[in-house]
Amino acid sequence: MRVLGIDLGSRAVKLAVFEDSNFVESMVYDTASFYRDFCSNVNQKISIDFEKLDKGSFDSVVSTGYGRNNVNVENATVILELKAHTYGAVWQTGLDNFTLLDIGGQDSKVISVRNGKMADMILNDKCAASCGRYLENMANVLGIGLEKLVGYHENPVELNSTCAVFGESELIGKISEGYGIKELAAGVNYSLFKRIKPIIERFPHENLVVCGGVAQNKALLEYIKSELDFKKVVIPEKPQLNGAIGCCAFKVRKINRS
Repeated sequence: MRVLGIDLGSRAVKLAVFEDSNFVESMVYDTASFYRDFCSNVNQKISIDFEKLDKGSFDSVVSTGYGRNNVNVENATVILELKAHTYGAVWQTGLDNFTLLDIGGQDSKVISVRNGKMADMILNDKCAASCGRYLENMANVLGIGLEKLVGYHENPVELNSTCAVFGESELIGKISEGYGIKELAAGVNYSLFKRIKPIIERFPHENLVVCGGVAQNKALLEYIKSELDFKKVVIPEKPQLNGAIGCCAFKVRKINRS
C-alpha cells in the first residue's frame, strides 16, 4: 500500500511517501512554487494536479498544514496539524511520552504527548516574533544567510521588543551602536528562545522533541539545553517533514487497527 502525506505549510510544502508502513521518499517545495507548478484553479478552489506532480499513484492520501482548508486534495483525508505532528513525532522517535515543540513559518506550538496521543497543547499563531519568518526577516536585516544566523549563540545582544516589526527597528539600532554580527545574530536567536520558553515550561517532562525547520537552529538548541530542565532533547531524523510523516503514520495506524 502506498500512502502520501502532504503538509501544506505557509513557507514550504512537504510530501512524504510510505510503502507498506515504511518511509521511502520525501519532497520539499517552496509553497509559492508548489502552487504555481503543481496546482490549478478548479471552481475557484486551488487543486493539486497529481499528473504534474508525477509521483505515481497512491492508495491513500492524507493532508494537513496551514493550507489544508484552502487547497483541494482529491480523495484525501484532512487532519489537524497538531494531530499530524503528534503522530509524526511518535513514529520518528519511538517515544510515547514527551513534550513536542514545533516552530513553523508562521506559528509555534507546544504539545504534551502522553501514551502516544496529544494530551494538551498551546498554539501561538498571533505573534510573528515567535516563528520561523521572524528569523528570516532578521537575517535579512543583518545581511546574512539564515543558515549562518542560527549558528551564533554566545554573548547575545539584549533585544527586548516583543513585536516582530519593532524588533527589526531595535536590531537596526543595535547595529548603529556598533555591535558585531555574531552578538547581534545570537541576540536574535535568544529573543526567539525567550518568547517560546514560557510555553515550553507549561509542559514539563524528561523528554523534549523538537520539530519543524527551526529544529536546525543550533543556537536555539543550545539555549534549550542550558536553560530548560529536560533530561533529553531529541531531534528526529527529518524534523521539517514531521507533519507529512505524521499524515502517513496516522493512516498506517488506522489501517493496522481496522
